[in-house]
Amino acid sequence: MKKSTIILIAVVVVIFFMISGAIGKYNTMVTMDEGVDAAWSQVENVYQRRADLIPNLVATVKGYAEHEKETFTAVTEARSKVNNINLEGIVNNPQAMQNFQQAQSGLSGALSKLMVVMERYPELKANQNFLDLQTQLEGTENRITTERNRFNKAAQGYNTVIRRFPGSIYAGMFGFDRKAYFEAEAGAETAPKVEF
Repeated sequence: MKKSTIILIAVVVVIFFMISGAIGKYNTMVTMDEGVDAAWSQVENVYQRRADLIPNLVATVKGYAEHEKETFTAVTEARSKVNNINLEGIVNNPQAMQNFQQAQSGLSGALSKLMVVMERYPELKANQNFLDLQTQLEGTENRITTERNRFNKAAQGYNTVIRRFPGSIYAGMFGFDRKAYFEAEAGAETAPKVEF
């Protein structure tokens, strides 16, 4: 064989492996990107479940505690704020993710106040409809934590792949960006004071 033919074959083989590697990395990134999107959809799903439970819970409590109007208003406003957040592209925007987390924290705080109000009414705590709603809400809060963890793991895996070499080169070429994480709220590292 001629020397030029051998060089040509070697160049073709190298190009073939480079293209195959790029295709493999691209497909991996697409798969992981879709995994992050699916995990995010599940987070949205459980937050929507919570949002759907809140009006029923508020309506049940209102029947027993009509004079707690300020608390009901706070819950309704917090729920409205959460529902008005644009979720489009949120996983690619750390600031939007932080705004979403703040709105969800506000809703959680309002729900906590509602739970305190409910403790003042023994007849409410005996109401089966209320107990069912409370159980569903507690289960939903647990699901939220689980799905947020799953989302963070999917985002971490994806972010690791696009930041490691040679993935970082392909990520830049194909436009794959880092995904935002759910983070603990400011002050979460400090245990709350409990006073009796």
